[in-house]
Amino acid sequence: MTLLTVRGRGPSVYRRLGALGRAELTLLARNRGALVTALLMPLALPFSVRPAVDQMELKARGLSIGTVTVTAAIGFCFLFAVYTTLVGAYVARREELVLKRLRTGELEDAEILAGTALPAVCVGLTQSLVLAVGCAVLLGAGPPRAPYLTVLGVLSGLVLSAALAALTASFTRTVESAQITALPLVVVSMVGSGMAIPTEILPARLSSACALLPLSPAIRLVRGGWTGELSTGAALASLALTLAWTLTAVFAVRRWFRWEPRR
Repeated sequence: MTLLTVRGRGPSVYRRLGALGRAELTLLARNRGALVTALLMPLALPFSVRPAVDQMELKARGLSIGTVTVTAAIGFCFLFAVYTTLVGAYVARREELVLKRLRTGELEDAEILAGTALPAVCVGLTQSLVLAVGCAVLLGAGPPRAPYLTVLGVLSGLVLSAALAALTASFTRTVESAQITALPLVVVSMVGSGMAIPTEILPARLSSACALLPLSPAIRLVRGGWTGELSTGAALASLALTLAWTLTAVFAVRRWFRWEPRR
């Protein structure tokens, strides 16, 4: 990583991002706790909520166990493969002065944050694909009826999760406290964004309020792509809301992100 701090004529932005991403991937592989969270949690949690899903009246709302489980699995990839993993990574690199050293080189601030996030986002994307295929084959979810909506939901959810991780890291003092500061969004998203509990079975007022949560639009796009029952207007509204949350998070990161250890 020290090679990236040398000034002068350097490689293109893609090569710089690739080099930083490879370094971060190596660090992720060495961190067993982060690796377990990123790889195993999204695999285990969707099946842990299966008994509760079996008790829900899904058919009346156009849902099935397969579509609910695959949506939950992809949502957990957002939370654990990307969000919680990156909160810890950003804080650790800041406290170890890695971010400060990288800023002395030719890397732009956005490149540093994007390069750090690259391995986690790639892991989240890969897991989403694997879990989608697994649920489609093993649980009878079948292929998505509107795959472009599912793709938009997955990509927008991954990007937003990375941006929210950088924002959360801005207010996290230590690596040890990263799990605590990340917990509120994790719990709220699991309960209110349609992961553990589909928003379709919630009371109307509560469902409308939960629809405004950061990850709710991405989850709605993923599920709507599978069921094919999301209208064009609702899909555009979900995409616009996701974009609004992403831009808000990016603005907040530019304003409040700390590049040096918090004292």
